[in-house]
Amino acid sequence: MRTGTKQHVFVVDDEPTVRRVMAKTLKRLGVEVTCFARATDCLEQLGLRNCDLLVTDVKMPEMDGITLLKEAKRIAPWLPVLVVTGYGDVPLAVEAMRVGAADFIEKPLHKDTFLQKIEPMLRQGAFPDPYQGKPLTRTELKVLKMIVVGMSSKEIAHLFGRAVRTVEDQRSHIMRKFGVHNVIELVGRAIQMGLAELPPGKQQGDDQT
Repeated sequence: MRTGTKQHVFVVDDEPTVRRVMAKTLKRLGVEVTCFARATDCLEQLGLRNCDLLVTDVKMPEMDGITLLKEAKRIAPWLPVLVVTGYGDVPLAVEAMRVGAADFIEKPLHKDTFLQKIEPMLRQGAFPDPYQGKPLTRTELKVLKMIVVGMSSKEIAHLFGRAVRTVEDQRSHIMRKFGVHNVIELVGRAIQMGLAELPPGKQQGDDQT
C-alpha cells in the first residue's frame, strides 16, 4: 500500500446488506471504502476522486456491472476491477474478464476468500509513480486520440492553439498514467482499452510523433 496514504476502494451493489458487509470486511485491510447503490453515482465520482480498486456486482438496475466496468475503464484505464457474480453466471464472468475485469468472485461471499482476491489487487495498485493509474482529463483524452492517428506534437499544438511544450507535457502525463515508456506502447494500450481506434488501413507502429 502507499506509504502514509490509505488506499481507496469503491464498492457498487444495489443491496444495502451486501454493501455493509463488504465495507466492514474491506476496512480490516486498513483501506478507505466508499459504497454506491447505483453505478452512475460511482462513475461520477471516479472522475473526481482517487480510487485504487473497484468492486462491483453484475446484476443491478439501471446500469449493470459489465457496463459499469466498460465505462470505468474509459475513465481510469488501469483501475483493477473485481466483479461479483451470482452462482452459475459463468457467461457473465467470462464477459467481465474479456472487457477488462482483473478477477471475479461468486456469491455468497466468504470473507476470507473475498480478502484473498482483494489483497493482491491492492498491492498491484500501489503505484510508485503518483501519476500512474490516474484518470485522463478530457483534454488528455483528446490528445491521446490525436497521437493514435499519428499526429505530431506540433500538429496537435497548432490544432489546440497551444505551445508545443504544453502538448509534450500532456503527452508525458498520459504516458505516466498508462505506465508506458514510448508512443508505440501507448497506442497499443489505448486501443486495447477501447479509448481510441486506428484509422482503416493503419497498423500499430506506423506512428512517428
